[in-house]
Amino acid sequence: MAVQALEWLIDFIENCKTGENGTMKILANDGLVEEAVEFLRREGFSVDTEKRNHEDLLGDLPDFDALLVRSATKVTRELIEAATTSRGKLKIIGRGGVGTDNIDLQAAKENGVVVKFAPHGNINATAEHVIGLMFAIARKVPFAHHTLKSGLWHKARFQGVELHGRTLGLIGCGRIGQAVAVKAKDLGMKVVGYDMYRWMDSEVDYLDSIDAVLDVADFVSINTGGREPLIRAPELERMKSSAFLINASRGVNVEENALYDALKNGRIAGAALDVYENEPKREGEPFKSKLVELDNIVLSAHLGASTANASRKTGMEIAKVVSNYLKYGDFSQSVNVGSTVVDEGIELYTIFITHEDRPGMFGKFGTAFGEMGVNIQENNSRRLDGRAQTVYTIQEKPTAEMQEKLLAIEGVMRVAY
Repeated sequence: MAVQALEWLIDFIENCKTGENGTMKILANDGLVEEAVEFLRREGFSVDTEKRNHEDLLGDLPDFDALLVRSATKVTRELIEAATTSRGKLKIIGRGGVGTDNIDLQAAKENGVVVKFAPHGNINATAEHVIGLMFAIARKVPFAHHTLKSGLWHKARFQGVELHGRTLGLIGCGRIGQAVAVKAKDLGMKVVGYDMYRWMDSEVDYLDSIDAVLDVADFVSINTGGREPLIRAPELERMKSSAFLINASRGVNVEENALYDALKNGRIAGAALDVYENEPKREGEPFKSKLVELDNIVLSAHLGASTANASRKTGMEIAKVVSNYLKYGDFSQSVNVGSTVVDEGIELYTIFITHEDRPGMFGKFGTAFGEMGVNIQENNSRRLDGRAQTVYTIQEKPTAEMQEKLLAIEGVMRVAY
């Protein structure tokens, strides 16, 4: 019997690893910090961190309930459709970080897959890197470092400019932009910016257009996503000749050929980039860009979020939001559906039902609403002193007739609207 029990235990553990016995499976294809892996396992999930290429994902992903990625894995329509058809299990894609350019959001929406992101973990790391790039190009630190490493002492040629008293212009004033603004203000900078959405409590003096920012800024920092260039030849022409351009957001935001010409011709004083139009796919691959020819640009290899602190915070954040969706149906931090019913832009109403806490009640409510032609948007329920309190969010205005029909259901004590 002891041997049989041991064999059963071994089989059970192996089944849990493969997601059998009802265990939901999560694939972290771009890696995940160990703390987040352990959290997910404590929550009852099976976690696989083995890296798969696109072909392998096409075959394996249908067996997983969730896919976690960062920027390396490209989640294409082909991949999403393979993971959701023929009884594929994929329910959610979690993106560690802010950008979702590598995920086909429309394909996910069409196939019933929610996409969530973890935007908070890398805010401080990226904001610090922006400030670091500003110091680097303004004080010419990398160039001075390079000459000393080559055995030459140069001082006069590396005279720089101070940040204090200068104007920082932000293009994009979201979470990262706001963090940059706070740090810049602490350095004695004036901060102006443009964004379609303005934060009420902000260190940014908002202007009405990107052009207005470019006209006055000594440093221009881009802190927004996008799919089309924001800074091209006309925008560079508009900047002060003494200005510096900083981009630690998306490579597509800056047209690199135009930037090369502007820097080579002295149209602007300098630039510092952490992201590029074309980036190597793997560690150690060659970086090909004619920007490296220039001596008034600082380059870093997409390091904005590359700190141990940011990796931990981002990993834990995406683990929690994915867990909350799979276990509780929580839509917060979704990017291809509304995080709340309010985000969906539909006129909604609420009706409150106090009822017995027993099986079948929700089915009866759904039938009643259906017979009245009422579309349910959402319902939330909590236990209340041995009973249940359920709030239905519906698309039709509650009426006395609706109230009476619900009150007629056995087990309902009270209906209010």
